Amino acid sequence: MLNRRQKNTLCTPSFYLLALLLSILATSCSVNRRIEKKVNRIFKSSPVLNDHAVGFALSALDQDKFIVQKNADKGFIPASNTKLFTFYAGLMMLPDSIPALRYIERGDSLIFWGTGDPSFLQRRLKGVNALNFLKASNKKLFFATGRYTGRFYGAGWAWDDYNDYYQAEINELPIMDNLVEVLNQNGKIAVSPAHFNSCFKVENEGGKKPFNVIRDFNENIFRYDSQTALPAGYEQLIPYKITTATTLNLLTDTLHRPVEMIDMEMPASAKTVYNVPSVDVLREMMLPSDNFIAEQLLLVYCDLLQRNLNTADAIQYIREKYLANLSANLSWVDGSGLSRMNLFSPADIVSLLKMIDKKVGNRERLFSMLPAGGKTGTLKNAYPKTEHPFVFGKTGSLSNNYNQSGYLVTKKGRVLAFSFMNNNYVSSTAELKKEMAKLVIAVHDEF
Repeated sequence: MLNRRQKNTLCTPSFYLLALLLSILATSCSVNRRIEKKVNRIFKSSPVLNDHAVGFALSALDQDKFIVQKNADKGFIPASNTKLFTFYAGLMMLPDSIPALRYIERGDSLIFWGTGDPSFLQRRLKGVNALNFLKASNKKLFFATGRYTGRFYGAGWAWDDYNDYYQAEINELPIMDNLVEVLNQNGKIAVSPAHFNSCFKVENEGGKKPFNVIRDFNENIFRYDSQTALPAGYEQLIPYKITTATTLNLLTDTLHRPVEMIDMEMPASAKTVYNVPSVDVLREMMLPSDNFIAEQLLLVYCDLLQRNLNTADAIQYIREKYLANLSANLSWVDGSGLSRMNLFSPADIVSLLKMIDKKVGNRERLFSMLPAGGKTGTLKNAYPKTEHPFVFGKTGSLSNNYNQSGYLVTKKGRVLAFSFMNNNYVSSTAELKKEMAKLVIAVHDEF
């Protein structure tokens, strides 16, 4: 039998609080075990998820341990999941607006340097502050080249994608996405920027293939077949070959005044012109998964650190400064995920998602910057359309590789971080997406 003192102890508020906490903990553990069993059953029974390398990690944002993990510590090719790392670096490093130009004024001259700013006349962001600044100057304009010390492609990029819009070249002063736009305008080809009009060459191949404009690999010569009909509504974006001469010509055409080149190292006293809000650039990178913005942002981060702009330098700094708690053996080589040399584990990505959530500190704001399942961006068609989307994150797609990483809001309002990575499959991507959605929805419905 209990004595009076023991009976009084059982009746104290602290006892009831402890009992409540233990009950909640037990319930949570029970739910976690149910989720783990359900997810494992789906993996085990799915032919689609058993014919390739699969990694999965699921964790509550307020807990360190995983609810479910499958090959969570193994490295996977992340494709555009890499942009989550570029995104986090931007949250940590960028000022309120993107630095667009660095400049000095000397006598009757204005000398300016590029920062890598992707928003300069970008088709959707339409950053014009830097343009207006140069237009307003009554001084002679000189573009100082040489800040970017990398190559025009990232490490491990596929050379034969050079004609595709998603693989624009990298440079210190991008203009209009570093792309040429080709449109059907009243049955005729219209080219923007107009500077490239003279670069288009008509050939006669007898109309054997669908209409397509192909740029020569090493120069700005764009060829198309005169015998192939130009389709109604035709639109094509083609990376142009970047040279100093091309940049100067585009600047001259756009500003309607001469811009000359100068060889001059940027002094520490150089002032800064800012362009569009940083949050708009980060959102524009994430929603449509813009490779160009991702690559150029790494140069912008470098601009905040040093005179030279270099992708590898930016990545090294970010890893040492902000990602020291992640696996030392992860491989990160570009900003967009175009390279198959990138390798991240689901566990590291889940840890990163928790860091992103903590940095933003406002989930409504964070989710507005990410694709939403069934509603926006690259997740629009990955999940059913619902009144309230419950998946917010990033997809990553290369041939034979498809991944999703992000946040899952459960039926009861709990927010989980997950990373679901699939490499080296040869089956249908559409079928794979269905199986992934089935698993994620099962977790959503259980909580």
